[in-house]
Amino acid sequence: MRRLRTATAFLGGLVLAVAAMPAALAHEHPSGITDLVTPAVVRVEATAHVDITLLDHIGELVHVERSYEVPIGVGTGTVVNPDGAAVTLTGVVKTDKDVEVHAANRIFAEHHKVKIPDDFERHTLSDDTLNRHLQACYPPKKPTATCIIKVTTEVQVFPNIVPADAEGFKAEVLHTGDRPESPAVLMPVSRADGGAGMPTAPLGAKVPDKEGSPVAIAGFTGRPSASVKEKVDIAHLQAGGTAGSGGRQFKDPEGKVDEPPKVGKLVDQGLRGGPVIEDKKGEVVGLLVGGGDDGRMIGIREVTEALSAAKVTARRGPIDAAFEQALTRFHTKYYGDAVPAFERVLDLYPGHAVAAAHLKTSQDKRGTAEDEGTKRAAAQPDSGGAALPLWPFLVGGGALVAAVIIGTILFLRRQPGSEPGEDGPGEYGDNGTGESGAPFPAVPVAPGAQTPLDDGANATVVVGRSFPSLPKVTAGAGQSPAPGQPSAPGQSPAPGRPPVPGQLSAPGQPVLVARDPGPKPNDTGPRTHDTGPRSHDTGPRHDTGPRPHDTGPRTHDTGPRSQTGGSAGGAAAQKYCTACGMRLGPAHRFCGYCGHSVEA
Repeated sequence: MRRLRTATAFLGGLVLAVAAMPAALAHEHPSGITDLVTPAVVRVEATAHVDITLLDHIGELVHVERSYEVPIGVGTGTVVNPDGAAVTLTGVVKTDKDVEVHAANRIFAEHHKVKIPDDFERHTLSDDTLNRHLQACYPPKKPTATCIIKVTTEVQVFPNIVPADAEGFKAEVLHTGDRPESPAVLMPVSRADGGAGMPTAPLGAKVPDKEGSPVAIAGFTGRPSASVKEKVDIAHLQAGGTAGSGGRQFKDPEGKVDEPPKVGKLVDQGLRGGPVIEDKKGEVVGLLVGGGDDGRMIGIREVTEALSAAKVTARRGPIDAAFEQALTRFHTKYYGDAVPAFERVLDLYPGHAVAAAHLKTSQDKRGTAEDEGTKRAAAQPDSGGAALPLWPFLVGGGALVAAVIIGTILFLRRQPGSEPGEDGPGEYGDNGTGESGAPFPAVPVAPGAQTPLDDGANATVVVGRSFPSLPKVTAGAGQSPAPGQPSAPGQSPAPGRPPVPGQLSAPGQPVLVARDPGPKPNDTGPRTHDTGPRSHDTGPRHDTGPRPHDTGPRTHDTGPRSQTGGSAGGAAAQKYCTACGMRLGPAHRFCGYCGHSVEA
């Protein structure tokens, strides 16, 4: 019954808790799936820094030094772990043009005042002397070279934050491919974020196989600013396409838009290397490549291979976890709940542009008719147009409280101290049963006054134990019968003492012993006032009265205990177990502690 009441109370509380749970938690992630990726989209600009020295010895020896910044590429990258590691295309950070040739053309044209195109091609001059010096300036470096050139590549990353970062942060190139359309991996030179890291984008496992699968593409057409926001558009994948075939094509299944030129134009505007986002889970499944009239994508497998080659692990961070929770509330229109969620995101990453924009929207719509949280907080009309009454909840709560109180009262009545025969806990706190759950037989009690138990009687105390019980034994010679039962042949109570109820087991009753404490160490110290609890005496004690014979210190108590002298007044000689030293009653045949035979 007690278990039934507990289960009923638990189920009632569970029903009330589920009823009070916000409905927003039951919704799947709705539209606006690109919000999971766009906070991690960055602008990438790569520049070759060229230091060149022209050794002009046509007339007087002159050293002419110049430094040039040569643009290599621009595009879009995607941050894939909180440390700021990002993926983009090799063509964005590495060029196949010879920037050393470009620097040689510029310094020669500026110093010698000759017309040389400002490009990456090798040229010749009509003046033989100048032309010989120009050709000696072009790489590769030779002992007779007239130019000393040093080139370093600088990669600048501009995150999607507000207010915009006009300078960005520098990154180094960890890995590039053998083709301009191969993935490249970047890593910030120093941490460019707060303690929680940077927002990241989730990476998918594979590219959708279905023809016409909808995807989204994202990126920046310029450096992020108040006027330049992330560009997001929709496209559809065409079936087929591998890394060897140049990537996956785009195709509108309805034929309304010619998607390859549309995507190619966005690639040329700055979305080169931008993420291709799967429509269901919002995961990145590829990067944009191509340009002109041919916009394509490379798959996620190539991206993960590049990350593995660079020894970079893609993972999410605490900012992403907080942001996803805020998005769930925002896109389910629980604007009141979304406000503190977005504020938490901005505490972790103050420049989070998407969180800042959604926070403003949530604040504007909080408490309005569009706020689903406000609608649910309002009273729900019933079929008759009246508000939902409160009394059923009060009655239900009162019933639960009453059930708990009644269960507690019944439980307390079954505790120790209840009347004999009640269906309550037994003397030893285990509901009247041993470890096996079977009840102990009742011990008959002799009518009339009972003699209090003392230590001399040495009654066998039935207590709980963790090891199997000893075999059942029957009363025999030297064993006292239970009160009210006939004595077996040769059986008699202790001399000078009346039978004590519960002293010995009745015929067929199991003898239970205390938990085995293990072997005893040498007990050489004197024991004074031996009245405290003993380690082997774990059950309740019957002999709570004074022990006149056990008050002095005990000496010479190191070995097995044999029979000692009787107590004052001619009492029967005290016997001890030869195996463990436990005191024995006058009629005991077996030790109540270890089960050793007294006659052995």
